[in-house]
Amino acid sequence: IFLKKTNFTDKLQPNKDTVFFRDGVRRIDFVLSYVDDKDGEKKQDRRREFEANLEKEGLELETEDKSDSKDQKTYFLKIHAPWNVLATYADVLKIKVPFKTSDVPHSQDVPLEWLSHPFRLPEHIMRPQPDYFTYPFEKSKTDFFLITDKDTFFPPSTRNRIVFYILARCPYYKEGQKERDKTGIKRLLSNGTYTAAFPLHDCRYWKRARNAECESERYNLYKHWARFLCFYKEQPLNLIRKYYGEKIGIYFAWLGFYTEMLFFAAVMGLICFIYGLLSYEDNMSSKEICDADIGGSIVMCPLCDKKCPFWKLNSTCLSSWQSHLFDNEGTVFFAIFMGIWVTLFLEIWKRRQARLEYEWDLVDFEEEQQQLQIRPEFEIRCTNKRLNKITQEMEPYLPVTSKCARFCLSAATVIFWISLIVACIIGVIAYRLAVHAAFASIIKDPMRKIQVVGRFITPQLATSVTASCINFVIIMILNFFYERVAVWITDMEIPKTHLEYENRLTMKMFLFQFVNYYSSCFYVAFFKGKFVGFPGDYTYMFGKRSKLRNEECDPGGCLIELTTQLVIVMSGKQLWGNIQEALLPLMRNWWSSRKGRHHPENHNSRWEQDHVLQNFSQLGLFYEYLEMVVQFGFITLFVASFPLAPLLALFNNILEIRVDAWKFTTQFRRPVASKARNIGAWQEILNAVAILSVVTNAFIIAFTSDMIPRMVFLYAYNENAGMRGYVNNSLSIYNISQIPVYNMPEERDDWFENSTATCRYRDYRYPPGHRKEYTHTMQFWHILAAKMAFIIIMEHVVFVVKFFVAWMIPDIPSDVKARFKRERYLIQEYLHNYEVERLKLQLSAKYKMKDSTV
Repeated sequence: IFLKKTNFTDKLQPNKDTVFFRDGVRRIDFVLSYVDDKDGEKKQDRRREFEANLEKEGLELETEDKSDSKDQKTYFLKIHAPWNVLATYADVLKIKVPFKTSDVPHSQDVPLEWLSHPFRLPEHIMRPQPDYFTYPFEKSKTDFFLITDKDTFFPPSTRNRIVFYILARCPYYKEGQKERDKTGIKRLLSNGTYTAAFPLHDCRYWKRARNAECESERYNLYKHWARFLCFYKEQPLNLIRKYYGEKIGIYFAWLGFYTEMLFFAAVMGLICFIYGLLSYEDNMSSKEICDADIGGSIVMCPLCDKKCPFWKLNSTCLSSWQSHLFDNEGTVFFAIFMGIWVTLFLEIWKRRQARLEYEWDLVDFEEEQQQLQIRPEFEIRCTNKRLNKITQEMEPYLPVTSKCARFCLSAATVIFWISLIVACIIGVIAYRLAVHAAFASIIKDPMRKIQVVGRFITPQLATSVTASCINFVIIMILNFFYERVAVWITDMEIPKTHLEYENRLTMKMFLFQFVNYYSSCFYVAFFKGKFVGFPGDYTYMFGKRSKLRNEECDPGGCLIELTTQLVIVMSGKQLWGNIQEALLPLMRNWWSSRKGRHHPENHNSRWEQDHVLQNFSQLGLFYEYLEMVVQFGFITLFVASFPLAPLLALFNNILEIRVDAWKFTTQFRRPVASKARNIGAWQEILNAVAILSVVTNAFIIAFTSDMIPRMVFLYAYNENAGMRGYVNNSLSIYNISQIPVYNMPEERDDWFENSTATCRYRDYRYPPGHRKEYTHTMQFWHILAAKMAFIIIMEHVVFVVKFFVAWMIPDIPSDVKARFKRERYLIQEYLHNYEVERLKLQLSAKYKMKDSTV
């Protein structure tokens, strides 16, 4: 009995935590899983035909019975691609493989290299394989390539890419019945024939593989990259690329570089914020507002009809001090700095990207086969065919009439959803206008408990904070819906290639996100307080009948409200994103993962361990890019209002890199490796946001900040006395007796009775009794001219510097150009020598045959 038990255990042992078939020789390149259910007969027929066609393609299959699985329900179909299949499809896909070890020297070490040692990883992690000269694989030239072992010549990432290519195009209709829609693993997954399809991880992430032939790259990635304690270390980009493919590798390269560049913006923003703190005592405007003899004696006109009382200027003392933290001379410098920073970021990234293209063998990736191959969905749904002038082969196409109809439906849907977002924003604005009066009456009501904190919570602040929170909730709800709408629209358009599909989806999603996230900030920055009117002739949102009077800004300006809006939306989005990405998966998998780590002997087979992990969808990276690009918009478009935004983004991204690494390493199944030479359509979006950011920041400083009115007062109207008297100068006078009844407050405070006959409001208009009473003064036009001049000067200065920097920094480093040309020359030389040697061998073989016949 003991011997039988031992033999049985030994027989099962190879199945535990291995990536090989039962024979221990053939590698598992892909796994399909399925279960029996009530609709089993129809699905069984599909599986039978599909698997038969896979075997016709040359793939080798091995099935694990459900009795061997933990749940006693799931079957696992293991797929192995033998050498002949790999060679055939590597030739079809033009996969580059090594043919000679590279003798091109690496760039010289940088000075003071020892300073970077604490941030470095071991060399075998940073460079997991030597450098080779590579060339597209040709099956007829196998002796040209460095093939020492056919089983290991193609790495696992290449093998799973080839197998997935076959799975995506393999039909499952019966022989003789050509049903075009019955093709590919995606349809089999969608109709429930198979429950999952995935390549295997090479080992457990917390422990090396038992089999010495396994690479244990997942373990190395977890140990040196995915743990948060490694946050200060460089990323092992070459290992990421080798394990996950170039597309995922380029994402982490971009995210890491973006985070590095954020460090400089964060430091400069922190310096500007500290300058605001240190110049606190020099803030004459706030001193005048808070002064009991100045601000305490100025009576302001009501901010809303009926409910809002007359109020004293010194009640905004706290907000004026807060506003100075972000609205000071350093703000102008920081806005200009960020305009230059964003140019440096984009230009230096192009250089970094060019270096990666060379090092990762993506230079000739102009029309990469995997990205530009026709999508299976396009082949299935487009029954019309025409001749391709380039390939001279018949290929499916979408008629112009169908394409136009689909485009019109797509455009109409996009416009509808954007209109819905705008309507929601208008609803939030209406909420702001409606509740401002309510907050004004509640906060000032002596019967309420809120009176204790009334001096800290003004009606404007309470309205801004609550409206920002409501706006954030609406943003999250709309996100849920239009993510699905964007995918549906793009599917409906039937893009021809994967690259076209991703680019179309990218543009739609970013357009939705742009309107959704930034609309409220644009309202506060460019519309609030700009169309108010004046006492006796106020402007209303939907006309006077609506009784929703447009909002006014504090005497210190609207910048502090834009800061509040930006902080709540940006911080809320980052916090919610981290909860979704890290905490929820961690809580969901905590029990099972802890149990597995404490009891490794209880582990299931490698395919079962990976089966319970989350699937990494084709659009997985799309959402990662989208999150970062939206953040990029926050820290560039509105950074003049909040210099600490880059610092918040920096802290978030340090966490984001490790959270994403942890997810890829521990929570996701291994994704199918795919190639990409750059970040795609996101590059153009970043360029557009960078240009727009210069304009928005110039307008924020000119029209939202109080900087230009202060400068005009200082240099044109009060040059000798400095900023003294600015507050009084910036407020116009109105005769209370001329205020219409419907604008007058219902109740008046005791201090107001018989205290004054006039009230003040924020504008530059002539006083009552003047022959041009209540029309704009010359100072108003001087300030407007100064604002327009500032916008023109700032934009031109920043754009000139931007273009000069872009011209000075070439997109491709000179050493990369030289190494690439050298490599091209050597490749041509080796190919020539190879062809000459092969021709000599053929000729000598012919002469030998002739001699033997003679």
